[in-house]
Order: sequence, then structure tokens, then C-alpha cells
Amino acid sequence: MPPHSIPNPLHLLNRSLTQCAEVIAAIAANQAQWPTPCSQWNVQDLLHHLVVADLHNFTLMARGSHVDQADAHATVGADWSTRFSDGAAVLLRAWAAADLSHQVALPGGGEAPLRSRIGLQIAEFTVHSWDLAKATSVPVSLDPALADQSLAWSQRVMKAEYRGSGKPFGHEVRVPVNSDSYARLAGWFGRNPKFQPGPYE
Repeated sequence: MPPHSIPNPLHLLNRSLTQCAEVIAAIAANQAQWPTPCSQWNVQDLLHHLVVADLHNFTLMARGSHVDQADAHATVGADWSTRFSDGAAVLLRAWAAADLSHQVALPGGGEAPLRSRIGLQIAEFTVHSWDLAKATSVPVSLDPALADQSLAWSQRVMKAEYRGSGKPFGHEVRVPVNSDSYARLAGWFGRNPKFQPGPYE
């Protein structure tokens, strides 16, 4: 199934945003400096990435535009939960107003339907929900259907050249075949599913 043919993509995006918002709302202020499974980012760094970068750029994507770095030097601030929820609402409104069949240019050349950008966004919010939940042990039950969809989508589009030192993703971490959906998703994205939460020692 091509990446743009995800069944009910906006419904899944809404679910992934709702889940991410629930995790973020449960994070305590004193956990901001804790490490996450994204080795280069602590909790606050990852919240900054989601609130300042992802929501801004994904809204541009939904409007058929390319990403920019206008907010690269902005800060997430202390009220990250409200900022995420507000930004998520803007993103969903942008998608609701979009023509999903509209052809948009791809960075490497060619064109694809606008809806082809939704799979990336579902996966991004789903993986980072796990990162933050794992880092902080917040009492939020993660939706396995989102992990299954994100894994299926990313296995179709993530190329080997995207992995390694200085690349967007680490090398795949192999997990037992009977691992749950999020452990398999985390391993595929180069995370250690056995990451132990807590402050830096």
C-alpha cells in the first residue's frame, strides 16, 4: 500500500495528536531535564522539537508549503501542554481545510498528493509520545493501533541511508519477535525499548 493511502489518515492524525497531548500534560516540571530515548535530547528539548518545530512545519505542510526555520530560535517555555494543544488544533484545522488530492512538489523532485504528508506526521507524534512516556513514566496508556500504523508506514519509506551517525535516525535496534507494538516501533526508529527513565545521574 503506498504511503498516501493510509485509511482514515486525518482520524489517525487526530488520535496521535490527542495521545501526544495526554502524555505532555502529564509531565511534571521537574522532569524537564531528564534524558529521553532520543539520546541527543532531554525532555524539554523534545518538547521544544514538538511544539516549536513540528507543529509549525507540519501546518505549513498541510497548507501545501515547504518547511522553514522561522521559529528555530524560539523557546517552548513552561506552559508546554497548552502550547502543544493550541498548535495541534491549528494543525488539524489546516488539514480539515486542505484538498488531500492536491499535488505537491517533493523535496527530491516529482510530485505526490498532499495526503502523502500525513503518514509522516502520524509517525512523528506517535514515536515521540512513546519517547516522552518512556522518559517520564507518565501513567498514559499508548494506543497500539497508532504504533502498528506508524511502523507499517515507516517500513515502506525509511531508507537505509537515513540511518547512522549524523543522520536523522539511528540504526535499527532488534527486538524479540513477540515484543509489543511500541517496542517494535521504538526499535525500528533506533531507540532502545529497555530505556530506563529517571534524572541524569
